[in-house]
Amino acid sequence: MEKSCTFLVHFDKGSPAIATEIKEALEGSDVSAKIDAMKKAISLLLNGETLPQLFITIVRYVLPSEDHTVQKLLLLYLEIIDKKDAKGTVLPEMILICQNLRNNLQHPNEYIRGVTLRFLCRLNETEIIEPLIPSVLQNLEHRHPFIRRNAISAVMTIYKLPHGEQLLVDAPEMIEKVLSIELDQSAKRNAFLMLFNCDQDRAINYLLTNVDKVSEWGELLQMVVLELIRKVCRTNRGEKGKYIKIIISLLNSPSNAVIYECASTLVSLSSAPTAIRAAASTYCQLLISQSDNNVKLIVLDRLNELKSSHREIMVDRIMDVLRALSSPNLDIQKKTLDIVLDLITPRNINEVVLMLKKEVMKTQNGELEKNGEYRQMLIQAIHSCAIKFPEVASTVVHLLMDFLGDSNVASAIDVAIFVREIIETNPKLRVSIITRLLDTFYQIRAARVCSCALWIIGEYCLSLSEVESGIATIKQCLGELPFFSVSEEGEAPTDASKNSQQPSSVTVSSRRPAILSDGTYATQSAASETSFSPPTNVQGSLVAVNLRSHLLTGDFFLGAVVACTLTKLVLRLEEVQPSKVEVNKASAQALLIMVSMIQLGQSPVLSHPIDGDSYDRILLCIRLLCSTGDEVRKIWLQSCRQSFVKMLSEKQLRETEELKAKAQVSYAQPDDLIDFYHLKSRKGMSQLELEDEVQDDLKRATGEFIKDGDDANKLNRILQLTGFSDPVYAEAYVTVHHYDIVLDVTVINRTKDTLQNLCLELATMGDLKLVERPQNYTLAPESSKQIKANIKVSSTETGVIFGNIVYETSNVLERTVVVLNDIHIDIMDYISPAVCTDSAFRTMWAEFEWENKVAVNTIIQSEKDFLDHVIKSTNMKCLTAPSALDGDCGFLAANLYAKSIFGEDALVNISIEKQADGKLSGYIRIRSKTQGIALSLGDKITLKQKGGS
Repeated sequence: MEKSCTFLVHFDKGSPAIATEIKEALEGSDVSAKIDAMKKAISLLLNGETLPQLFITIVRYVLPSEDHTVQKLLLLYLEIIDKKDAKGTVLPEMILICQNLRNNLQHPNEYIRGVTLRFLCRLNETEIIEPLIPSVLQNLEHRHPFIRRNAISAVMTIYKLPHGEQLLVDAPEMIEKVLSIELDQSAKRNAFLMLFNCDQDRAINYLLTNVDKVSEWGELLQMVVLELIRKVCRTNRGEKGKYIKIIISLLNSPSNAVIYECASTLVSLSSAPTAIRAAASTYCQLLISQSDNNVKLIVLDRLNELKSSHREIMVDRIMDVLRALSSPNLDIQKKTLDIVLDLITPRNINEVVLMLKKEVMKTQNGELEKNGEYRQMLIQAIHSCAIKFPEVASTVVHLLMDFLGDSNVASAIDVAIFVREIIETNPKLRVSIITRLLDTFYQIRAARVCSCALWIIGEYCLSLSEVESGIATIKQCLGELPFFSVSEEGEAPTDASKNSQQPSSVTVSSRRPAILSDGTYATQSAASETSFSPPTNVQGSLVAVNLRSHLLTGDFFLGAVVACTLTKLVLRLEEVQPSKVEVNKASAQALLIMVSMIQLGQSPVLSHPIDGDSYDRILLCIRLLCSTGDEVRKIWLQSCRQSFVKMLSEKQLRETEELKAKAQVSYAQPDDLIDFYHLKSRKGMSQLELEDEVQDDLKRATGEFIKDGDDANKLNRILQLTGFSDPVYAEAYVTVHHYDIVLDVTVINRTKDTLQNLCLELATMGDLKLVERPQNYTLAPESSKQIKANIKVSSTETGVIFGNIVYETSNVLERTVVVLNDIHIDIMDYISPAVCTDSAFRTMWAEFEWENKVAVNTIIQSEKDFLDHVIKSTNMKCLTAPSALDGDCGFLAANLYAKSIFGEDALVNISIEKQADGKLSGYIRIRSKTQGIALSLGDKITLKQKGGS
């Protein structure tokens, strides 16, 4: 049987103590042996043993001991033993204990008195406590503060017992007198806490009487004052004006804990600009002064909450928040940047970008191991700033282009994407960006960054000099032709063998399926891009041949990109170069390069040949340069750019729509009462109180005080637990709030009998855990009872709650059991739609271990309708752009993403095809880091995908 426990002690099950050995040690005169024996006895009792034979031994041999440690252990022993029999009456031998406790309360030693008073705080037996009350009250006036503070705690505990008000009728009055003359801060705190819990009006009266002295009180007492203010203002919002002044005065406290609580209390009670500014200032002060990373993260969370509700005030604090970037912790840096990016305005953009540029420069020194990741975050932040405010792009783009050759591939890719977007949105910067890109192209090492840079060169080199420089740069980075020696092809190729073996340490020559941005699978040769071999140089030249080294490791996708870029440059050269000879010369050189790449791909020099897609793409470029038509020229020189512009505008439109959705607010009903601010009496009100009243009125007018969710939605969450014909009817209203599930169970007695010891017994399956033990209730005939049960959730697995209602009646001796329906906790309560980049999605897809593959089986015949149905059923966000889903080709691939409240990622890829008979076929793949979310989502999709429900 479970019992309540007030403390825990580690117990080594390997060598359990024997009761007879403990008894012998207690009867001896050796104090250290007695101490060890008492510790063993306490450990055994805490782990379920009863040891009834020890009680008399302890009374005879331990009670008289004068040793302080023995006396302390004796009190711990008395705390955990059963003091009542099976009927609930106090055991007669406890009278022996009473006499000892009374002696301890009058003991000349302060420590013995103090620990005994503390022991009384954990006693619930009125019969034992009642004879000791006079001794406890005498200790309220003891000269030592340690005794006084424990005596006050004991008085509070006694007063809170079921019949405590009768045992100590005038306790609040007595404690109020003690509080008025007490000088010790801990004792004052305990006395004020007693009034706060037992007689709130006296506590308020004392606070308002000493309002001028609050700032001089100790930290502990100030914390209790803040707790009292929160409680009072929740029940009576009309009086909060006078309390807010107390909180403002406490903001100057030297204690960080107090000023943090002050700021939190101010935000929860008031919306007045003065109060919110004070809270924001306090949080920023704590953010900078505290060295503990956990404190910084908590404060950043509070600032993030302030940002969502009081953005205008937080905008003024943006530079203070940015100072948190000095912390080396990545989580703190990420949270700081997230907050700052939402607070950028035309007024502060230049300051913010200047600060971010300085931080980027700092990451170049390479002292910190995570500099690469931090630099990537900074680059993304600057990118976001430049998109919102294009005028700052010119100040940052050239600095960031230095990082195109960064060893951290992710940050280099971010820079390339940033440059690609800026060159389109800021036409004035085009010439300078192209010139800088051509100058620094040889420094780029990652294949993906090379691909992006080549696309920029092919699209934005417009003048004659730019086109010629572009072709020359690509030729330099490819090195001399051919790529291998034909004469030695059968033996050991000279150039190829050197160059193909050298980068082998960073290359994985495998063909594995990869997920593309549209959700489809493709086979690619996977080259590791996390580290690089030293650059290979052309003989007699010092120019780094980065493109050549990638081609010689078998990266023919990059080869196809080179071919396309050269084709675009030659086509544009035809438009800007008057000399046909120069055009033909450039075209012939481009054709030679493309033929050499195909030759390399088909030779046995490389471990695997060129893939079909790249071969076809290069061949298409060769055909195009041999015979060019006007229509094809238009496609290559104009359509690509137009598609890119369309993609950017769609991205901007999506972001605008998301901002609009976030900005939606609830409105009040048309028949709600209006409180006219100018007609209010201002008598005796400070400026802060006036501001607070105005903000409250505004909140009422815009419907912010109206609770979310109407009663109709509540009805959907009520579950019937028993049948209508059962003697006890029960139904539950289930509320899921982050890590907690609250069951509000209504139990109705349908019989004419009184139900005794009625208990709601619950059990859980999955990662659910009951917080508290069930209590017994007595239910009158045809009456009802509300029972609340709290359950903790630790993962996103679908959990099941099941149980019984057990009760007794006076007519039947046996207990009656009513079995309850199971309650299934839905995964949809835990996950919410989220957004991530395509690259982040693909990275997670490759990393996550658990995959659940669900075959499509539905009566829905439209691919788009089926996708919408799955999104609605799974509460996920579609990452695939709407333009990619348009049209009617009989095939659809889309990526969905959601995040759970526990920070778990859920990835879904839908690939469906319409059959000849009109039915849809295909698969839905779910991937996650943990098994639970993958299985639960799979079950949900299987249940819902038919389309009928």
